Amino acid sequence: MEKYIKERENQIATAGDQNFEMDCAKASAAGSVSQRSCVFCGSRVVLYPIADALHLVHGPIGCASYTWDIRGALSSGPQLHRLSFSTDLREKHVVFGGEKQLYNALTELIIKYKPAAAFVYSTCIVGVIGDDIEAVCKKVSIEQNLTVLPVQAEGFNGTKKDGYRIACDALAKLMGTSGNNNKILNSINILGDFNLAGELWMLSEYYKKMGVNIVAQITGDGRVNDIRRANNAMLNVVQCSGSMTWLAKHMKEEYNIPYIRVSYFGIEDMSDALYEVAKFFVNKEMMHSARSLVSSELKKLLPALSGYKEKLKGQKAAIYVGGAFKAISLVKALRLIGVQTVVIGSQTGSKDDYSIIKDICDEGTIIVDDSNPIELQYFIREKEATIFIGGVKERPIAHKLGIGFCDHNHERKEALAGYEGMLNFAKEIYATAMSPVWQFVRK
Repeated sequence: MEKYIKERENQIATAGDQNFEMDCAKASAAGSVSQRSCVFCGSRVVLYPIADALHLVHGPIGCASYTWDIRGALSSGPQLHRLSFSTDLREKHVVFGGEKQLYNALTELIIKYKPAAAFVYSTCIVGVIGDDIEAVCKKVSIEQNLTVLPVQAEGFNGTKKDGYRIACDALAKLMGTSGNNNKILNSINILGDFNLAGELWMLSEYYKKMGVNIVAQITGDGRVNDIRRANNAMLNVVQCSGSMTWLAKHMKEEYNIPYIRVSYFGIEDMSDALYEVAKFFVNKEMMHSARSLVSSELKKLLPALSGYKEKLKGQKAAIYVGGAFKAISLVKALRLIGVQTVVIGSQTGSKDDYSIIKDICDEGTIIVDDSNPIELQYFIREKEATIFIGGVKERPIAHKLGIGFCDHNHERKEALAGYEGMLNFAKEIYATAMSPVWQFVRK
């Protein structure tokens, strides 16, 4: 494949090449229309699901519009997070500054909505004109007797992954402020699940059946007061490693809370996520409950999946998602239903993630970091993929190539995690691959 930018040569690999080490976690190459989002968007997607907090974007209206309702993150209570507030900076604010605009907007919104806390996001324009949002937040915090946290995530200041870290910095400032430092028996925090399509509610039920207490959900269906007391947990269970590993490491250093990385996609990884928690607590009764739960779910699920596996034999999938840990789970899940992965990539993967991907993929599978539309379409054509699994920005590529698309984006409305989610995933892949519409598509 010769259609890549020369500087990206070391970000493209092939499974089976033992000498290759992926060059990743770097800024996008100039001229590459990367599928990544900006720093601001990275911070916004992490903090957005905190449902009882106020989220105010300090910048032009387009930034708030772009990230409005950006995750399909459901709430069991408050819906404040679903409102997209902006200071709507214009040309006059670029010239004269937007601090007054921010102060007035923040004060008005706090008085009207009475949030549990407030997050103020700076955007590219704010970074250029130099508004001191930290000073404004501090002033409003004192006047309104409310925690107001600046999220200084100017879009040009790094990669999407830097936005994750900045969001974690803001969360770290909330933690340990409940006034209670006592540990809760058999307790965990779930980090990096954003309750897309209500998935976190299913996962929480699994853990509760095992006798596990959940202190804080960070950030799906999140609550400010739960995050304040997250330091009371005994273990952090990290689902989205790209967005939450920094916070997990901080909590280990600050509060001596160990963490494990898990995935809730696919049968293998979902079961391991339950077993690993039981192992950590060295609890025989908890482990017995976990095994009984897994056995019960598999008795229902495996017969249902067998029919799909036979019908999907020969299908080839291309995967391009945000986090590499999710991509790893998708390879396993696809293999379970008879689909071969021929192209796989992520926006924020680490060298360790790509090493695992190389080990689990079939020889010849193309592996790519921080790809762009031109590369992706050539990889898909070269490998003759019939299904493309990705997010909102990958959908048009699949449509233009005339192949099936499976939405695994953070805006989706279908639960794909857990055992129930695995069945939903199989149904979606089957419906996509076997749709009668493909008889009318010119190849």
